Amino acid sequence: MLAKVTSFGLKGIDGYCVDVETDVSNGLPHFEIVGLADTAIKEAKERVRSAIKNSALVYPAKRITVNLAPADIKKEGSLYDLAMAVAILSCDDENEIKNYDKYCYIGELSFDGTVKQVRGVLPLLIAARKLGYKNFIIPKGNSFEASYISGINAYPVSSLLETLGFLKGNVTLQPIETCDFESALAAEKRGMDFCFVKGQKVAKRALEIAAAGGHNLLMIGPPGSGKSMLAKCFPSILPDMTFEEALEVTKIHSIAGELDLAKGIVSTRPFRCPHHTASTVSLTGGGTNSKPGEISLADHGVLFLDEFPEYSRHTIETLRQPLEDGVITVARSNATITYPANFTLIASMNPCPCGNYGSVDRECHCSASQINKYLSKLSGPIMDRIDIHIEVDNVTYDQLRSESNEECSADIKKRVDSARKIQLERFKGSSNYCNAKMSTAQTKKYCKLDAVCEEMLRSAFEKLKLSARAHDRILKVARTIADLAGSENILPKHVAEAISYRNLDKKYWR
Repeated sequence: MLAKVTSFGLKGIDGYCVDVETDVSNGLPHFEIVGLADTAIKEAKERVRSAIKNSALVYPAKRITVNLAPADIKKEGSLYDLAMAVAILSCDDENEIKNYDKYCYIGELSFDGTVKQVRGVLPLLIAARKLGYKNFIIPKGNSFEASYISGINAYPVSSLLETLGFLKGNVTLQPIETCDFESALAAEKRGMDFCFVKGQKVAKRALEIAAAGGHNLLMIGPPGSGKSMLAKCFPSILPDMTFEEALEVTKIHSIAGELDLAKGIVSTRPFRCPHHTASTVSLTGGGTNSKPGEISLADHGVLFLDEFPEYSRHTIETLRQPLEDGVITVARSNATITYPANFTLIASMNPCPCGNYGSVDRECHCSASQINKYLSKLSGPIMDRIDIHIEVDNVTYDQLRSESNEECSADIKKRVDSARKIQLERFKGSSNYCNAKMSTAQTKKYCKLDAVCEEMLRSAFEKLKLSARAHDRILKVARTIADLAGSENILPKHVAEAISYRNLDKKYWR
C-alpha cells in the first residue's frame, strides 16, 4: 500500500517542500530510503523502527521503501523521522488513520517514541505558509519558535503515540497561540551602558554616528584604552529590531542551532565576537553541513573583531563581499548557498605589536619594519570599506576617578532613533533602511553639496589621495551627521567631521 505525507527541508535559510512517499509491500522485511538522503536520514530507519515498536504499535514485517521527493535535491538532518513513521503506519488499514495527508510533519524520533525538537522550524514554517500550507504537527520543544508565525495551525506533540491519537481523533490538541513580538522586545536586555565609560568623547561620538547610519567603524589605540568596552556598549544604542528583521535573524540562528528555544525568537540585535583564531569557514559559513557563519549570525547586528590584524590575512579578505553587498555566497562542491550578512562591523586594533605607536604618553619599542608588517595585514580595499576610523587613547587618572555623570545609552539612543526615523522616511519604498547602504544613485540624490562643501571635499580627496569608494563613504557619513543634527542639507561642518574620520588610514598606512 502507498501513502504520501508532506514535510519540509532546508536549503540555506529557505525551506522547500518534501513529499515523503512510502510504499509497504509484500516481500522479505527490508527498509530502504531513497531520494538523495544524507547519513542522518539513512539512519532514520533504526529510529523509526524502534520508535514504532517501543510505542506499542505494530511495525510491518514487509518491504518498506521511502522516497524523499524531489529526488534531485540533497536532503539533510533528522527532521523527516516523524513524517516517515506516520506514513508507514498509515499504510496499515488496521490503524484507521484517515486524515494523515492534511498535515505537514516535522520532528525527530527517539527510540522510545518521543518527538524531539529540530533545527530550522521557523524558516520551514515561513516557507510552508508561502506555499499555502496551514496545518502542521511539530515537536513540543519548538513551540515558542512557531508561536511567532501567524496564519497557521501548528500542533505541538511530545510523542509518536500522541501524534497517532490526534490523527485518529482520540487525543485533542490545541494549535499554538500566536505571541506578541512587542512583549518579547520589551523583555530583552541590551549591552553595557555608556554611562560607565569615562572620557572617550570622540569615540562615543563616532559610535553614535555609526549606530545612526549603520556605518562600519575601526578603533585604533593602545591596550587598555577601552576599545573592547566601547564596542560592548555599542548594542545599547542601536535601534530596536523590526519584526521582519527579527524573523530573518531568528531563521539564521535556528538553522545554526543557536536559538534559545525558551524565547523562540531573537528580539535584540546580535553581537558576535569570534576569536581571532577563528577559521575562514567559521566566519563565512559553509562546511560539510552548510551552516551559517559568524558574519551571517551577526545579520542586522554587530560583528566585533577584536585585535583585527591578528586574524589571518585570508580571513580578513573574505569580508570584502559581505561588507559591500550585505550577503555572503558560499560555493561548495555539493551546493552554492547565499546567506544574509547585513551587519555593522566594529573592529579594534593596536597600532603596532607593543601597542604604543602614536600614543601621547607611552613610548613605542617596535621597529619600523615590525610596525609595517603588523599593519600590512589590513589591505587598502578592506580599509576603504570601513567608513569611520578613530584613535582611542588612554584615559587619564582624573577622568577615571571623576564623579561626573557620563551620558547614558538611553539618551544617545534617542538621537540615534530620531536619525533612523529620518532615514526610514527618506528610503521609503526601497529595500534600503540606513545611509550606509545607499546605492550610487541614492548617494547622488540625497548627498548634494553646496560650493563650500564641494571645495572642502575636493581638497581632502586630492590631499589624502582617496579612492572613489572612500569619497562615497565620506558623503554617507556626512549625511548621517546631518541627520543627527536634524539638518535637511549637508553643511560644511558635517563634511569636515566626516573627513576627519578618514585621516588615520593615511597616518598609519602611509
